[in-house]
Amino acid sequence: MDAGIIGGIVGTILGLAGGIIGTYFSIKNTKGPLERAFMIKASLIAWIAITAFLVLIFLLPNPYRFLLWIPYGILLPFGISKINKRVAEIREIESAN
Repeated sequence: MDAGIIGGIVGTILGLAGGIIGTYFSIKNTKGPLERAFMIKASLIAWIAITAFLVLIFLLPNPYRFLLWIPYGILLPFGISKINKRVAEIREIESAN
């Protein structure tokens, strides 16, 4: 095995570990049942979307795989912002009860 293959394997393992740990703590650190249910749903959608993105990166031919970064770069920050706003709304609702 050369350095490129080892780097790819190690990078994949570290990336998956970071995603799993981030997902775990995002769900664990919720304040109530509504927020927990929302975070589980949001995490599942994020894992599916990122997996689909990575599959397309590997399957699409060269000019198109680079264009795939444009919607990813727009939708990722938009999705994060939307999730954060919804979590704030849920926390407000749960603290009122």
